Amino acid sequence: MTTDDFTALLARFCAAAEAGDGTAFAACFTPDAVYHDYIYGDHQGRDSIAHMLVDLFRRDAGPDYRWQMFDPVCNGNLGYAWSLSSFTSTIPEFTGRQVVIDGMSRFELRDGLIADYRESVNGGVAMAQLGVAAPRIEKVLARWGRQLIDQPATQAWLRQGKQPAR
Repeated sequence: MTTDDFTALLARFCAAAEAGDGTAFAACFTPDAVYHDYIYGDHQGRDSIAHMLVDLFRRDAGPDYRWQMFDPVCNGNLGYAWSLSSFTSTIPEFTGRQVVIDGMSRFELRDGLIADYRESVNGGVAMAQLGVAAPRIEKVLARWGRQLIDQPATQAWLRQGKQPAR
């Protein structure tokens, strides 16, 4: 996949997310793709990815949801982009609060589609914008820290130890 192809895929991806169109969003992914969401967990397959977008994320983010990718880079089967997104919360205890998030997204690509998606986002900033109480933020961040450490890729990296400078 070229950077131009990747940029076009990102435009479809973001437009479908903004529209809350689960079918169009899921069509950006391979049938067996995995979407790793830092709030809603892992979703595998187009049906589950569409469900995550429509029934979970868009349930909590109002109709003003925006998502845009910037500075996309792609080496053929791996792409990255920085993003900004914003929404007004519809979560009952945080209704009407605006949230702005920036993040880095990693796309494993296959056959012109997304095979694996993950993002690095500072969810603590989002929770602070929502007005989540500090003890709850601390609990969530501690859970995310444990999840990071428990990931097989993290464990493999930790086992390698510090490598000599190259």
